Amino acid sequence: MSDFKPKSDFLHTLIARGYVHQCSDYAGLDEKAASGDLAAYIGFDCTAPSLHVGSLVQIMMLHWLQKTGGKPVPLMGGGTTRVGDPSGRDESRKILTLDDIESNKNGIKTVFSQFLTFGDSKHDALMIDNAEWLTTLNYIEFLRDVGRHFSVNRMLSMDSVKLRLDRDQELSFLEFNYMCLQAYDFVELNKRYGITLQMGGSDQWGNIVTGIDLGRRMGTPQLYALTSPLLTTASGAKMGKTAQGAVWLNADMLPVYDYWQYWRNTEDRDVGRFLKLFTILPLDEIARLEQLGGAEINEAKKILATEATALIHGRAAAEQAELTARKTFEEGVTATSLPTVEIAAGEVAAGLGILSAFVKAGLVASTSEARRQIKAGGLRVNDETASDERANLGADLFVHDGAVKLSLGKKKHILLKQV
Repeated sequence: MSDFKPKSDFLHTLIARGYVHQCSDYAGLDEKAASGDLAAYIGFDCTAPSLHVGSLVQIMMLHWLQKTGGKPVPLMGGGTTRVGDPSGRDESRKILTLDDIESNKNGIKTVFSQFLTFGDSKHDALMIDNAEWLTTLNYIEFLRDVGRHFSVNRMLSMDSVKLRLDRDQELSFLEFNYMCLQAYDFVELNKRYGITLQMGGSDQWGNIVTGIDLGRRMGTPQLYALTSPLLTTASGAKMGKTAQGAVWLNADMLPVYDYWQYWRNTEDRDVGRFLKLFTILPLDEIARLEQLGGAEINEAKKILATEATALIHGRAAAEQAELTARKTFEEGVTATSLPTVEIAAGEVAAGLGILSAFVKAGLVASTSEARRQIKAGGLRVNDETASDERANLGADLFVHDGAVKLSLGKKKHILLKQV
């Protein structure tokens, strides 16, 4: 790729911003994109009620495809979720009920409207569910017409299969079929909607090129593959996970303030890279921010947090989160827009232990963890360090409009409010 000079805005943008890991045919894909006739999809299985930050690179790739004149297609895995993708897994995924899959799908759908424009024109985004064709397949016909094109020898060499077998971990026949269904998706999407590009994380490379091969054998036009690098932070942590759990994209799964704080806590070495990937700021502005050092890097982190949050939750919510952080950290004020957890006033009156309070607030997982944090000086009540694990939180502490401010370390705060 180092010698490749893209002519299309699509590949030029993706390469310049760091989205590209592998491509099956740079020149061919570049020509297709430059023609203004490129439609591409990325699949999203419905395994949870929301996507998390780990999916954001793929969502942004669809965003930039549309911005540069292509047609983006987020594919909902209403069919493939019933099977489960073995890629990167040490064990089988939990089999979900059809109701769970449908509920998860509806939750996942909401995020795409923030990044894509849907409609009926040529370059408007289109959302499709692979249940449209997978749930009506006749097994015998599928084996005869599609299955005959797959080599078991090649399937066994795929990383998603090989890693499990090398570790003597069970791989069910159900999961073994996943790559066949994903490959068939590509063929069907080309046949029904003229889609010629599948994008995804680098762990999907084998599945995607299997779809290209299947398309060639079944007579489709030329298909293409494009993958993004699997992202980790500078210290090696996996994107989308924190000690407190997944960084969900839906506001009902993670408060906007916590989402803003996730980006604000970016490691210094990641700021420039994340500005390119997770914001739409111009590259020259990002280059200026990358030059900031010392304490000034914190200003770049705030810009990253606000811009990344604005993309998904809106500008007003992002700026409110920034204001809340400034009041909380810089001005020493308890902001009423901090995440709030409600508790019955009767529990406070009956004697609410400090350990239980921090568990109810979700800042610690157990009373034993709260006890350890108190011994380490990590818990605070209304900005005062907690030192007595046997203390109760009396009504006199609920001074912030009926709430008490509980803090874990310097960056995790919750208002526990009586109702």
